Amino acid sequence: MDPRVEQFMAQVKAKNPGENEFHQAVLEVAESLIPYIEENPKYKHAKVLERMTEPERVVLFRVPWVDDKGDVQINKGYRIEMNSAIGPYKGGLRFHPTVNLGILKFLAYEQVYKNSLTTLPMGGGKGGSDFDPKGKSDNEVMKFCQSFMTELSRHIGPNTDVPAGDIGVGGREIGFLFGQYKRLRNEFTGVLTGKGIEWGGSLIRPEATGYGTVYFAEEMLKNRGDSMKGKIVTVSGSGNVAQYATEKATELGAKVVTLSDSSGFIYDPNGIDAEKLTFAMELKNIKRGRIKEYADKYGVEYYEGKRPWGIKCDVALPCATQNEVNAEEAQTLIDNGCFVVAEGANMPSIPEAIEIYMKNRILYGLGKAANAGGVAVSGLEMSQNSLRLSWTREEVDQRLHQIMKDIHQTCLKFGTESDGFVNYPKGANIGGFVKVADSMLAQGVV
Repeated sequence: MDPRVEQFMAQVKAKNPGENEFHQAVLEVAESLIPYIEENPKYKHAKVLERMTEPERVVLFRVPWVDDKGDVQINKGYRIEMNSAIGPYKGGLRFHPTVNLGILKFLAYEQVYKNSLTTLPMGGGKGGSDFDPKGKSDNEVMKFCQSFMTELSRHIGPNTDVPAGDIGVGGREIGFLFGQYKRLRNEFTGVLTGKGIEWGGSLIRPEATGYGTVYFAEEMLKNRGDSMKGKIVTVSGSGNVAQYATEKATELGAKVVTLSDSSGFIYDPNGIDAEKLTFAMELKNIKRGRIKEYADKYGVEYYEGKRPWGIKCDVALPCATQNEVNAEEAQTLIDNGCFVVAEGANMPSIPEAIEIYMKNRILYGLGKAANAGGVAVSGLEMSQNSLRLSWTREEVDQRLHQIMKDIHQTCLKFGTESDGFVNYPKGANIGGFVKVADSMLAQGVV
């Protein structure tokens, strides 16, 4: 490791002990940025990177609520307001038992760079709770959301901080949260994104992260004179991102052969076509069942307790969660001929896996670039709310596609090396940093 990076990381770890995911996210960025900052001393003198790794504000609160048995339950609530140099804080809320301060700081930190890359005026933030919506009734989820928003409403607003959904926070949760905010503040404003289309939401928002990931993969391939057509694709996850990545990849002529959940994965060598995907979406979104039921229905293989990275493919789309591809799995992907990895999830590849991608010089689209489509359409939803209008499905999709092309161009600008190889992590990290850093310099030390 570069001694300058090592020294910087020692300071980060000392200030943020035990927050391993946050350390990992900062290290991934620092390896690209510190050499760049050395060549641009204005950022070094103003300690811009040090300031960007410190949240502007962290809100931590208790969330008491009453379950259907009449018992009082207590969860933790969080909002990390990381950086507002280029716009209001923007980033999702995650409801999952694994949520803690370190994970949310990693997500908020990534969000700063990702939002900058979208070209839209959005700062970075993230929040959530260790509450688990799985197995809870609609009434219990509503009670929890109302209690959570009672405190959160003091800290957010359409020009301050605009949360969205993330793992465990879908249309149902956003509806309950928005209803409570409106009740408390007596105003109808674009304070949350991912809203229902009838009450301020944007068309294409549910599809945006998955579509955008595939659009980015297609841009990487186009840059090499290739396309998604005819490619074998493995997808992890079976939630929102995985579903729409599967849909768009299939539309572009690829064959998606896997989906997974926390119990295991299915392998369908004939491809997950529109009819099969409709079944999977109903299974996961409405019945909230396990992906094994897909294998039972269509008579395909199911691998319990495993991830899909052992299946031979051309393109891998990790769309489940952080750290879901380890070094051994990354090497297996390469050995099996995979030459494109585009991340639909946030930080799904561990650092050693990324080293393997880079050593083998494959097309590697890291999360902050490849999965920025979700927050990009959230930004477009904010614009529509401010203008009090709705764009058509085609308009939003066209704008999303253009944003993903623009992000790809930024990666080319800052990541193309002397031999023509495109280092996408370097391009995304520097491209995202420069816009925020220049804005921070312009606004003084605040």
